[in-house]
Amino acid sequence: MDKQLIEVGTFVTYTLAILVFFIGSSLTQRFKCLQEFNIPEPVTGGIIASTLSLILYLFLDIELSYNLDFRDILLVYFFTTIGINARFSDLKAGGKPLVILTALTLGYIFIQNSVGVVAASVMGLPKAMGVLTGSTSLIGGHGTAIAWSGEIAAEHGIPNALEIGVAAATIGLIMASLLGGPMSRWLIHSFKIKGNPETALTVGVSHEREEIEQINHISLMRSTLVIHCAIIGGILLDSWINQYVKLPLFVSCLLVAILISSTVPHIFKKMPWPARTRGLAVISDFSLGLFIAMSLMGMQLWTIASLAGPLLGLLLIQAISTVLFIRFILFPLMGKDYQASVLSAGFAGFSLGATPTAIANMTAVTKTHGPAPMAFIILPLVGAFFVDLTNAFIIRFFLSL
Repeated sequence: MDKQLIEVGTFVTYTLAILVFFIGSSLTQRFKCLQEFNIPEPVTGGIIASTLSLILYLFLDIELSYNLDFRDILLVYFFTTIGINARFSDLKAGGKPLVILTALTLGYIFIQNSVGVVAASVMGLPKAMGVLTGSTSLIGGHGTAIAWSGEIAAEHGIPNALEIGVAAATIGLIMASLLGGPMSRWLIHSFKIKGNPETALTVGVSHEREEIEQINHISLMRSTLVIHCAIIGGILLDSWINQYVKLPLFVSCLLVAILISSTVPHIFKKMPWPARTRGLAVISDFSLGLFIAMSLMGMQLWTIASLAGPLLGLLLIQAISTVLFIRFILFPLMGKDYQASVLSAGFAGFSLGATPTAIANMTAVTKTHGPAPMAFIILPLVGAFFVDLTNAFIIRFFLSL
């Protein structure tokens, strides 16, 4: 029997994504285990939505096809907000730990792809499958997986590369949430490391600023204006860069956002700047939440059913590789101290999931054991700037082998 195809338009898809987010939020509030493991609300809601689509496909012969054009715009918004919050001056504050973490991260991108390629070959899968489920989907996340899926599907014999990439990024996000906090707590316990839980946390906006800062239409419009200016500059930069190397649009927008956030406030000192404000944070959280919700609800699980076993096997191997790398390489080289243990939670977050997952993992650790302010400076810089730029070149290298 032929399937009945129902194409859901952009506006309805966007609206359903908001509903999916609230379903996930409601379940997260109701079931404490989701909170304890830091499972993002859109992940919970999106998996439920995609499962319902699978049920409709299997039992009612209905195939839902969502128009996800707006999803990519949301991703550009999110990475642009990260760039606005970053400054080149932050590089000085990181110092030696920033250099070490950057080198370890770039090295691990090679390791992650090498592990993926070897594992895929052993399992009888195309080698490009190892790259797709390596840094493309894990360190790269949903955006990079989507950006590279077209080429991998067309040139490397993986027709359902988009679905596999999004699925791998999603499973990686869940693994990152489950591994980061426990890994850090195990290191703290094993090496008898002590934090300072009595010291006030330095993560986020200070109390003085929080009292006077308000979220209103002015703060949101100011943030939106700066975001749009950065995106326009990013589009122009992207058109130039693509003459030489293929990079996702959000990388160019991220670079332009960092540039203007490092220069404009110093040139126009009296101009209110939205960096690290609650208004910008609202736009950032909104964009990322709906992006993930749309990505997961749009998954066509039936297209990857035949690869479910191999896909989980590849990702399990990657998770084991990450744990071993943190324990025997990253943690010792970062100093075997409290900051190293917090960074270990963060590294598990963005090496398997995303930078926001890394921040959530580190926050969970610091709430119990005390602040680690330098970790919250250097890890987002590495995760949001160095990784996205370098990952594209490394992916290209492995695909060319």
